[in-house]
This record gives sequence, structure tokens and C-alpha cells, in this order.
Amino acid sequence: MKNSLMFVLIAMSVIVAVSARGAGLWLYEQGTPDLGTASAGRAALGADASTAGGNPAAMTRLERSQAVLALQGLYIDARFDVDSSTYGGGDGGNAGGVVPAGSMSYVYAATDRLRMGISAGSFFGLGLDYGDNWAGRYYVTEGEMLSVGLNPGVGYRVTDWLSAGAGFTVMTATLDQKVAVNNSAVPGQANMDDGQLKIKDDDVAYGYNLGLLIEPTESTRVGLTYRSKVDLEFKDTVDLNNIGPVLQGVLNLSGLANKKTDIDMTLPQTVMFSAYHQLTPKWAVMGNIGWQEWSEFGKQDFTISDTTSTKVTKDLDYDDTWHFALGAQYRFAPEWLWSVGTAYDTSPVDGADNRTPDLPLDRQIRVGTGLQYDVNEDVTVGCAYELLDAGKGRIKQEGGNLKGDLKGEFDTNLIHFLAVNVIWKF
Repeated sequence: MKNSLMFVLIAMSVIVAVSARGAGLWLYEQGTPDLGTASAGRAALGADASTAGGNPAAMTRLERSQAVLALQGLYIDARFDVDSSTYGGGDGGNAGGVVPAGSMSYVYAATDRLRMGISAGSFFGLGLDYGDNWAGRYYVTEGEMLSVGLNPGVGYRVTDWLSAGAGFTVMTATLDQKVAVNNSAVPGQANMDDGQLKIKDDDVAYGYNLGLLIEPTESTRVGLTYRSKVDLEFKDTVDLNNIGPVLQGVLNLSGLANKKTDIDMTLPQTVMFSAYHQLTPKWAVMGNIGWQEWSEFGKQDFTISDTTSTKVTKDLDYDDTWHFALGAQYRFAPEWLWSVGTAYDTSPVDGADNRTPDLPLDRQIRVGTGLQYDVNEDVTVGCAYELLDAGKGRIKQEGGNLKGDLKGEFDTNLIHFLAVNVIWKF
């Protein structure tokens, strides 16, 4: 009985390890013109149709109907340096790579006071691929979560100085995660090659966003936005390959094999306050203060569907995070606008022992710059670049006999964003 219980616990630890999900990150970057300010002033700018997703209230600043198309490329450079690992293995090389992205937004000027808009893009995702032979393979080998959201909304000018807006979000998300199974750590399976566990599923979820824009003077405005949490639920039968006979037998006897698994997670609700001030006809400054409820994202439920449901709640012990940004814009010629900005986000993870290689989140520093050129009164083209430094992401995990210990940090943990965008006014 004691050995059977041990085997069940081993099997559960393998499966729950993968439920921590693929590497994720909150993305301010949409390829839109405010990439050049590192998103500073996003809720107060109201400069183009992308505000349909950023702050629907600020759509009232757009005099005409307009559309924005943005194309963005990401290069993720994430290289882990292993200090020690129980079962050896390499450092995984560059766990990132090139990721194409983009967004689209449209705002319709329905009346003098009413604006209707829609935006499409991704604000949560990313992933890592360490390979099959790296030191942390029993924690994760590959993790990915991709999301795309559609956000229709309305903005209404209540008074000359106050506008209000609201939107509705429909999000599709895909979770794909793989982890190696340490067969040789199970009694009776010594010297066996690694197996693999895989979970892959998608879900459709819903949320909403609210916004206010206050314009006390012609040169000053402030914006406040709220985006609700989004609850995701992924359901899949765990796919196990090359599992040793002892572990497979335990899974069969315990009822864990061929059972549906439910993985529940909550994307954080967020609040952002932005301010914009036109210093001179050529110079403007802007900034943000934001809050994200990462503590809720850190509490993830894992359920095995059965007549007697088995449920495990994994608390990653995340902290809520704070966001700060400051930017400036300079119109150095009638047709040209230069933007620059920087941002800082606190870490949701407090300590290396709480950080996992599938989600190696740390503090984030962003620096961005961009140019826009008015081709004519109807068309503006732009480009922007941003560098995101995601921190050292130090990991100090003690995984027991099955996963082993893993210690190290990222020598390089950067994301490069390069975008081009076009604004059409109708």
C-alpha cells in the first residue's frame, strides 16, 4: 500500500508539473505607434484608432473615422545559465526565437459625440522551447500560450471635458506544453530513456474594459482604464509517450490514465492611469501608473475528471505588480513626430525558489523609440523599436527524486520588438 501511494504521488507530480502552463507574459506591445513611447500615456493619448483597445473613451478625440494596421516582429533572446542540476543536461541554448505579431483597429465617427470602435490583437502570451536535453527537462521542455482578442467598444463625449467608454473582449487562447518524464527515477525502471507528457488545448473566454478621459485644458488630459480578469479553462487528455511499465501500471490502477484534465487559470485584471501634457507646440510628455492582479493568476486549479473528481490547486505565490512609464514626443518638422519612452514593471515572483522555468517572470524594463511621418492629411506611416529586459529570472527549484533540483539564472533575457504601422483617416 505504501509503495502504491508513492507511485500515485509520483504520477500526480508529473502531471501537475505541466499544469503550471507555458511561459506567459503581459504584452503592452501591439505594434501600434505608442510602441515608441514604451506605451507611456496609452490611456490618455487618443491619437489614433488603436485607442479602441487601449482606452475606448479616448476615441472621442478622433475627429474622423480611421483605421490602424500594425505589423510587429518579436525576437526573444532567452539563454539560461545552469549553476547545478541533479540529472545533468545542457543550458537549452536560446529558448526563444522570432515570433510574428500584429494588430488592427478601426474607429467609426457615428455622431459628433459618439464613437464606435473595434480592435484585434494579442495582449497575453509568448513561450519558450528549451529542447529535450536541457537541465530542466523534467520541469518543462516546451511551453507556449498564444492568445488573440477581439475588442469592440463605444466612446461617448459626456461634456466638453469628460468622455466615457466601454468595451467587450472575446479571447481565444491555446495552451501547448511538454515535459520529459524521468522513467529511471521510478523504482523498477532504472536506465530507461525519458518519456514525454504533453497537454494541448484551446479555450474561448470573455471579459470587458472600461475607460474615462478627462480634459481639463486643451493641453492636458488624463485617462483611466480598467480591464477585467479573463478566466481560461483548458481540457485535454494527458498524452503520455514512452512511459515505463511500472509508472504506466500505477496510472492505470489509479484511474489517472486516459482521464480528462482541466487546467483553470485567471488572466489578471488591470488598472491603468495615464496623463498627457503638451508643453509647447513641438514638445509633449506623458506617463502611466498601472496595477495588475498577478496574485490571482498564480492560483491555478488542476482537476482530473472522474466520477470522484480529483482536484489540486497549485499556488505559485505570485504578487500583484505595478507598472510605471514615462515618455516624450517631439515634432521636429511639420510632417515628422519622434517618440521616446521607458517603462518599469515590478516582478510577480518573490524569490528564486518561487520561480519556475516554464514561467521565469522577473521585473521588466522597457525602452522604446519611434518615428511617424504624415504622408498627407489622410495617411500617416510609422515605425518603432522597443527593447524589453526581462531580468535575470533566477531559479532555485527543489523537485525531489522525479524532477531533481535546478539552479541557475538567465544570462540573457531580452525581447526585441520592431514594428511598422499605417493610419488611414476617412
